[in-house]
Amino acid sequence: MATELQRLGFATVGEAVGWFDQDWRDLDQQGGGRWSAWGRVRFTELLDRWQDWLPGLLAEAEAPDDRADLVLLSRTVAARRRDLEQEARQWNEMQPLLPGLAPIIGLQDARRRHEPADPEGDASLLSDAVASLAAARTALEGDGSRPAPHVAHRAARAAMAVADALRSWYDFRAGYDPVMAWWTARPHEQLQAALTEQAEALRHVAEPASGHGIVGDPVGRDELLRQLDDAMIPLSPEALIAAADREMEWCVREMSRAASDMGLGGDGRAALERVKGLHGPPGSQPGLIRDLAFEAIATVEEGDLLTVPPVARDGWLMEMMTAEDQKANPFFLGGDTIRVSYPTSGMDHDNKLMSLRANNRPFARATVHHELVPGHHMQAYYARRCRPYRRLFGTPFWTEGWALHWEMLLWDRGFAATPEERVGMLFWRTHRCARVAFSLRFHMGLMTADECIAMLVQKVGHEPSTAEAEVRRSFRGDYPPLYQCAYLVGAWQVQALRREALAAGWADRAFHDAFLRGNCMPVAMARRLLLGLPIEDAPEQWRFGIEETQ
Repeated sequence: MATELQRLGFATVGEAVGWFDQDWRDLDQQGGGRWSAWGRVRFTELLDRWQDWLPGLLAEAEAPDDRADLVLLSRTVAARRRDLEQEARQWNEMQPLLPGLAPIIGLQDARRRHEPADPEGDASLLSDAVASLAAARTALEGDGSRPAPHVAHRAARAAMAVADALRSWYDFRAGYDPVMAWWTARPHEQLQAALTEQAEALRHVAEPASGHGIVGDPVGRDELLRQLDDAMIPLSPEALIAAADREMEWCVREMSRAASDMGLGGDGRAALERVKGLHGPPGSQPGLIRDLAFEAIATVEEGDLLTVPPVARDGWLMEMMTAEDQKANPFFLGGDTIRVSYPTSGMDHDNKLMSLRANNRPFARATVHHELVPGHHMQAYYARRCRPYRRLFGTPFWTEGWALHWEMLLWDRGFAATPEERVGMLFWRTHRCARVAFSLRFHMGLMTADECIAMLVQKVGHEPSTAEAEVRRSFRGDYPPLYQCAYLVGAWQVQALRREALAAGWADRAFHDAFLRGNCMPVAMARRLLLGLPIEDAPEQWRFGIEETQ
């Protein structure tokens, strides 16, 4: 008798998960963009099918990994549905600022459905949108009420996304369909100009008084709670902020102790300033990164902490980051390739000095192993080989938590051999504490971007340029709201799980290898699998040592 899995045409649960993932990706590529009503219908239909299938699949799944995959897939389906609802609310919120654009988005949708064009009718839609945008711009520039800056900023980005989609729609036919070009060339040109002008007007409304251009899009406390639940974290933003504040206090004490060992009378800020001057001459940074990478690999291998296969040990690359990229990423980025932030010859003098100070040797000592081995490069190596379909369940609490866990573990094992190296590692740990506090408070409407920048300068010791870049990176829209807090919170989770595993008789190497081989998922689900706990879609109770505060 065929199982439900076989009836649906899947050989394994992993294949079913991968099938959903690829269907979603295909729709995302084909569906006309975030603001497409037709695209939302197609996504909803996909979610409806899987929501109908999942109870039967779960009922017959027995193996722990199969049950974990299906529970996570069920949670993913529910989360994606809420994401669609959130995007629809955001679009409705922007409608008064972008009137007449829904039919324009529909033109690209019609093309993707391979429907015949209606040149005369399409020209009318384009002209009507031009008039609607002109009226909206007049209202925006008048004395009426102004939209919230984050809504204006989001609408400006949406306007340019529509302009790109419109250009693709027009270019598809205009080159070979003379009737299409005859009717729509001029209205298309006018609408492109109107979209650009509206985006500029909206950006002007959104621009903060400080002029740095960082606006962001706060999601609110309720959405943070929803996303924490998606990550299987049963804690409030306030509890996480309080825990990060306690960790920050520990960092301050340790920084003072390191400063005393440096002969600076316990002045942590003076110690940080001295360390910032410990940078190499121009051209020397690649050699430093190489040496630090080899040292970290030797440390984890000699300590029997992790299996580093030869291809992983030798398979990473290095690139130097452009000056433009450093405006949002003033430090390193990593994975298979570590992208090194360091002054370029074209920078002005002040920024060149700040980049030198921000990428000093002790700071780099705490980031190279985070990006390469045993951090992100090792994650990527194993993720491509072990249950790769689990990319669908990726979460920054797993990704960034793993890498920061190693910073903490190596600290505990004396990887920082000098007071200066301790200061370098403590700078980053303090920074991760601040990320929890400023990102969650920003998304709850309790801090502005300017206040976030000031916090990084005053409490962490950032250079002004790197503080601004960090805040820009956090809120420009490339990262989900919980990403920046996930470094420290995820590290707490991995550390707590490691303590449980070691107490249950695991060795360090076996634990770390098994964690990576499980591939990405909420750390709470990894805990259930590794410790043999029940696999069910029940409310998570594991608080990894953190309690709610009153």
